[in-house]
Amino acid sequence: MRCPYRSTAESRENIVQNISISRRLIARARLVAAVACTATLLSVSLAAAAAPLAPPPPAPPAPPAPTRLQIIGEQLFNDANLSEPRGTACIHCHRAATGFADNHGSRLGVPIGSQPTALGLRNAMSNAYGAFVPTFQFRVVGGDTDAIGGHFWDGRADTAALQALGPFLSAREMNNPNAAAVVRKVAASPYAPLLKAEFGARIFDTPDLAFQKLGVAIAAFEATPALQSFSSKYDRFVAGDVAFDGNERRGMALFMDTQRANCIACHVMNPASRRPADNLFTDFAYYAEGIPRNKVIPDNANPGFFDLGLCGPNRQRPALTPVVPVTVTIEQFCGAFRMVSLRNVALRQAFMHNGFFKNLREVIDFYSTRNSDPKRWYGPAGVPNDLPAAYVANIIRDKAPFNRPAAAGPLFSPAETDDMLAFLRTLNDGFVIPAPGVPPVPVAPIVQGRK
Repeated sequence: MRCPYRSTAESRENIVQNISISRRLIARARLVAAVACTATLLSVSLAAAAAPLAPPPPAPPAPPAPTRLQIIGEQLFNDANLSEPRGTACIHCHRAATGFADNHGSRLGVPIGSQPTALGLRNAMSNAYGAFVPTFQFRVVGGDTDAIGGHFWDGRADTAALQALGPFLSAREMNNPNAAAVVRKVAASPYAPLLKAEFGARIFDTPDLAFQKLGVAIAAFEATPALQSFSSKYDRFVAGDVAFDGNERRGMALFMDTQRANCIACHVMNPASRRPADNLFTDFAYYAEGIPRNKVIPDNANPGFFDLGLCGPNRQRPALTPVVPVTVTIEQFCGAFRMVSLRNVALRQAFMHNGFFKNLREVIDFYSTRNSDPKRWYGPAGVPNDLPAAYVANIIRDKAPFNRPAAAGPLFSPAETDDMLAFLRTLNDGFVIPAPGVPPVPVAPIVQGRK
């Protein structure tokens, strides 16, 4: 049936009324929805406020107060008046910001001494975690004979105290003519009374004895958490306080893969142990790895000069001990240098004993392609160029990654190199767990290519 006829005026009035009613209904619905939403948010907020907050991960224990001997050592370590000319301190080659291995402004891979024309023979070696370095010795395990321990790249100092004294008298470093010259400067320092209180009021009357005590004090300071804090992300990971991200996990797995990277064979670590000595990332042994020749080192301008590590030029060839089989000769160790700890390695400016590599990616590339692309590292001949021909056979080739066939190509893909770098960055000390809701501070990328 058709609707009865209505006038235009009546229709218009009905439409207006319907629109008004609809608007009131919509407004009412919106109000009800808003009230419901507010109530829900309020209940969630109240529940959250009532719930106990998850406790943050525990902070590392505060280090013990330093002893007087350690305070003396710190003063000596930072005193720039103890060089000749004045202006160079131990810290200039061992700053925390550069992984405790700094070349004092040099970009050549070896440090500048207190005289701007004096360049070292070797890259500055990290002195962090030095309290764990054993005395120099030979070790025989499973038929393999290794040299291990000792301070400096060639192990010529048995203790950290003896190592600390070496730079004072080196013409390439702090350039003092003798021990008495160093002691006179210390005797005139503001901290001289501390030495008298520690070692006796007449300690400076015997310069040779006083000089030895300077080394003892510096070694005591270097054994404090200032240089061996075990405060990296890796340490917090081992403690169960933080988790690694995907790159870091994959990098660690590759680092520990004994069939491929096999870094763990020399850079010993055990993530299942919280004992610091199990995670030093070195076995303190000596290896000849075939590092390319750093041609900008002044000594290397002479093509007949070679730095042979354990066989000189900075030390006498060590005598073999009775534990060494009679078939082993000291010549088999020529060209070998001590394996350093990888803790804080991503902060360093130069790598290996001669500072040939200027960034960490390049080091990984060398391990990846030493066998498959030797011309990249040694020039057109593709033959190791920083050892005399008589000692090239000493270069390690019998275990991964150095036993990789040349035809197998690079060991690592670019993605695996990124993963390895991500893991190595977790070894930098000074890691702070971000507060809840605060994103972590981004880590500066390691630049590819040579500087």
